Amino acid sequence: MIPDQEGPATPSGADRFDDEHYPAYTMGRAADMLGTTQGFLRSLDEAGLITPQRSAGGHRRYSRHQLRQAARVREMVDQGTAIDAACRIVTLEDQLYEAQQLNRSQGLANEGNTRD
Repeated sequence: MIPDQEGPATPSGADRFDDEHYPAYTMGRAADMLGTTQGFLRSLDEAGLITPQRSAGGHRRYSRHQLRQAARVREMVDQGTAIDAACRIVTLEDQLYEAQQLNRSQGLANEGNTRD
């Protein structure tokens, strides 16, 4: 690879182990890991929270990030929250986290500019 060029758009090899968005888990494995049913995962797709990628054969594949979202929804549903409300809460939590990260990175960049 030429140093000034960007790497591949998708991770390969060992890099996939570190990519929390890489769709590594089948629906059955994801359901087992979460202690839930495949139907629950399909309902999260229908609610618009998690859209799994599809394998070449059309099977759903989930990432670690998606499994964390599903686990948070499952916890809220187990405590009596409606699934649609739980999905909305998780979406808002993720948006807040991303905004906070962006705010922090912009704050650090601004600090660097004022030191010049």
